[in-house]
Amino acid sequence: MCITGMGWTTALGDGLDEVWQQLTSGRVGIRESAGDGRPPAALLTEGGPAGPPSERQISLAVATAAAALRDAGCPAWDVDTLVLGSSLGPHLDDAAEISPHTLTSAVAAQLGVAGSASVSTACSSGADAVLAGAALLTGGEAERCLCGGIDLLTDGKLLGHRALGTLSASGTVRPFDTDRDGTLFGEGAGFLLLETRASATARGARILGELRGWGASNDGTGPTAPDESGAGAVLAVRRALARAGADPRDIAVINAHGTGTRANDTAEAACYATVFGAQSEAVVFATKPAFGHTLGATGALEAIALLLALRHGTVPPLPHTRTVMPELTLPLATDGPRKFTGSLGISLTLGFGGFNTCLLLSAGERRTVTGGTA
Repeated sequence: MCITGMGWTTALGDGLDEVWQQLTSGRVGIRESAGDGRPPAALLTEGGPAGPPSERQISLAVATAAAALRDAGCPAWDVDTLVLGSSLGPHLDDAAEISPHTLTSAVAAQLGVAGSASVSTACSSGADAVLAGAALLTGGEAERCLCGGIDLLTDGKLLGHRALGTLSASGTVRPFDTDRDGTLFGEGAGFLLLETRASATARGARILGELRGWGASNDGTGPTAPDESGAGAVLAVRRALARAGADPRDIAVINAHGTGTRANDTAEAACYATVFGAQSEAVVFATKPAFGHTLGATGALEAIALLLALRHGTVPPLPHTRTVMPELTLPLATDGPRKFTGSLGISLTLGFGGFNTCLLLSAGERRTVTGGTA
């Protein structure tokens, strides 16, 4: 499966190279609230969509998806299906009893994409949208799928996570730190154009990367708690490795879910220890210290970040992680961006409800950007 276009909107901006440079410089998009008692968050405060939650979500999705299509040089009418993931979208705050697919169908209509499908698997939604697109392509149901995730912060989501006690009291997201104390919200959207190699070759598309493997599982531990043994996540990663015909030693880089909550990071560290062992040199990074936790968007944003890491052979630092928890034995970039060698990486997401999804990606063609060849 070839990836031929990407687009994202984050609290650090919406240009692929612009945002990547900010990530590698250690910048974060999380800001203090404007005195309204809300926790710090990575909001789309400049140039973000206005209006009620449903209109803001549609507007952001259309703009970001259109950017991915421009990056791919592919018109919307040549896309078979839009697959959109969201963690309930605006529906927690919308009194109207409408189908969650209403959001996706509205986005597809505005873009001009004929087919559409919705995915809602909590914080794995964005990654599962990519997985679902891959299933449509491998099943012969489509040649090109525009896959992505989106979420905006709403009162309902804020109230829910406050009740669960998942939000950081320190005002920072510190994945895998011994003193980590929770996560913080972000807003964003990310889309990738996924197509068969035959389709990409036929239209002379630039190939940014390949989806080589994917795997999913559900550990069924509880409505909001992950399986801290990591067993469910292990199954998802091993399924992705098996589909790609890859060995754990082939993986050079891991984009972790990295929420900074004690339970999630414990589950992830256990997973990586089981799959990769203490001798692995696969370097781990995470984007939530910079982007915040963008819920249904995070899997798509992390897939894009992983492809950029593979392109540049560098991972961004974890700016607030100081003392790495002993359970995580893989290397982290804690004091600056870190170089690595290798062409394969994985992105792992863990969602409420026990959803675990792993995407295995490889680097694509290099391309020229400002300042030289990236």
